[in-house]
Amino acid sequence: MEWWQILIIVLAVVAVVLAILYFVGKKMQKKADGQQAMIDQQKMTVTILVIDKKKMRIKDSNLPKIVQDQVPAYLKLRKMPLVKAKIGPKITTLLCDEKVFKELPVKKNVKVDIAGMYIIGIKNYKK
Repeated sequence: MEWWQILIIVLAVVAVVLAILYFVGKKMQKKADGQQAMIDQQKMTVTILVIDKKKMRIKDSNLPKIVQDQVPAYLKLRKMPLVKAKIGPKITTLLCDEKVFKELPVKKNVKVDIAGMYIIGIKNYKK
């Protein structure tokens, strides 16, 4: 085989791989947009007292068994940002967005946006 034939075959394979990645990425983007729309629809603003925050595995946290079963397998192996907070009289463990986790102050009253058991944003906090 000539060198230019090998080059054409390699370019064809690269083009096919890029086309597959394009369509898979497009499909995943639609799925993510649908999930984001559902989160925006479900969110509500609540005042919480942040007791503790740490990154740990889902199975090591004290989240309900139903929530642990719904988490995808690839996320069960990762350390997730978890926040232990007091919402009204009840102390619960909440999942948190990575950006929000970095900004969230400990031992403070914070007004946050929550969708289910997921903290998606900080409105403000009292110092």
